Amino acid sequence: MEIRVLRYFLAVVQEGSISAASKFLHLSQPTLSRQLHELEEELGVILFERGHRHITLTEKGAFFLQQAREIIALIDKTTSNLQTNVVAGDVYIGCGESEAVEIITDVYKNILETHPDVRLHLFSGNSEQLSEKMDRGLLDFSFVIGRIDQSKHDFIKLSKQDQWGILMRKDNPLSSKKSIRKEDLSELPLIISNQPRADEEISNWLLHDVFDLRIIATYNLLYNASLLVQSGAGFALCLDGILNTTGESPLCFRPLDPPLFADLAIIWKKHKPLSHAAELFLSELKRAASTHKNAL
Repeated sequence: MEIRVLRYFLAVVQEGSISAASKFLHLSQPTLSRQLHELEEELGVILFERGHRHITLTEKGAFFLQQAREIIALIDKTTSNLQTNVVAGDVYIGCGESEAVEIITDVYKNILETHPDVRLHLFSGNSEQLSEKMDRGLLDFSFVIGRIDQSKHDFIKLSKQDQWGILMRKDNPLSSKKSIRKEDLSELPLIISNQPRADEEISNWLLHDVFDLRIIATYNLLYNASLLVQSGAGFALCLDGILNTTGESPLCFRPLDPPLFADLAIIWKKHKPLSHAAELFLSELKRAASTHKNAL
């Protein structure tokens, strides 16, 4: 399978038809059609449903689209990082939801002052999604909350911790409390993270399975869950500092009592060679994390 043909395939999906893609690629329609047929024959599947004017992806085609995008992204990332003798290129970082992500933005700002050709690419997602991207080589680093798989990853542990609590409406009677205890949760309609590690942490704090509580919904990233909370549908069990609940916000955050904290770390894949740009980023991350720790 040639990389050139993968780019042809992506162009056809982007343009919506072979005729439009052939103009974009400066190829004749018969040549492009033949390349696509040969790709389908090589894969042994039909990628497109061909209509009179437009083409649509089959189920196999939609799956192949995701894989082709990741392959091309990895090739472009590798090429970009190889084609320079100075510290330049791309750094790919996966981020969860936490104020501590500021360490990454601060480090990048400092790097730009002396290495303006280093480019940063941020990807948001939960721990499982980011770990999968890292295993595929699509991320250099990932910001994680909670337990680390030390058999697969090296890491920098951050001194800052996020605290678990309840996101609720300010006009709810429960907001008058300074903190939330286990007994307060027993009858609440709860919206919880769908990450297994979060379930485990909360269950350990409760001393019983979190799903023994009244769970009405789960979330991947907190913003949409906060809209459910704002509507009055329920209460989100989440980490602090992710959403701004000050000023005119209708929401507030109350920490759990006794307190429950989540460790924060930046991880990278063991034994994976890093580009010069990623090595520079790692060096600056270590320095920033050490400076912050010593300042506490």
